[in-house]
Amino acid sequence: MSPIVLSSMLVVANIMGAGMIVPQVVRLRRYRNTRGISASWIGVGLAMNLWWVAYGLASGLWGIIPVSAVAFLLYLVMTAQYAGINGTTSLRGCVTGMVGVGIVPLPALILDGWATAGVVVGLCYAVQFAPAALTALRSDRLDGVSPTTWAMAGTEAAVWLVYGVNQGDAALVVGGGGGLTASLVILIRLARLSTRQPTVVDTDAELLTLVP
Repeated sequence: MSPIVLSSMLVVANIMGAGMIVPQVVRLRRYRNTRGISASWIGVGLAMNLWWVAYGLASGLWGIIPVSAVAFLLYLVMTAQYAGINGTTSLRGCVTGMVGVGIVPLPALILDGWATAGVVVGLCYAVQFAPAALTALRSDRLDGVSPTTWAMAGTEAAVWLVYGVNQGDAALVVGGGGGLTASLVILIRLARLSTRQPTVVDTDAELLTLVP
């Protein structure tokens, strides 16, 4: 694959990865509705983006650092929103997700360095969206979930999957494949529920309208 195509893929992945949380943050601000949103997913997102920043620095994978750093900050914003809507006690799931999944790559890093830890980070990223997908499958109302966020998440994951295959990076292949699968599950669930009952679905307008 040509360097120009690879560079373009990095640009797309960074835009999608950094921007995917924005529609969800805007939706929470507008509607103050967390139905269908997993607190554990937010916590795992915080932990995994910190790990990707560390992995990018350690392995010289500079293209993944900006998106991970920006995404981490946006997950922090979403954490504050979630607590503001549901109270601080609602963050127990967030803390559990962050600590429970965030600690998983640490033994691999200590025992075998970044080569192995990177693969474990990729595996964790593959399941990063699992709490969100499970919550979507179990919920009958997904009013709080932004379709735009998950369309962008799926696009980003697909790009990292292709990029990882081309670069021979197992962490990106595993993570991209898992992220794409979870995103598709959520999007399919959103589509099915939207045909069964009226929900608050506002995609493009989410990016254009902010509550002052």
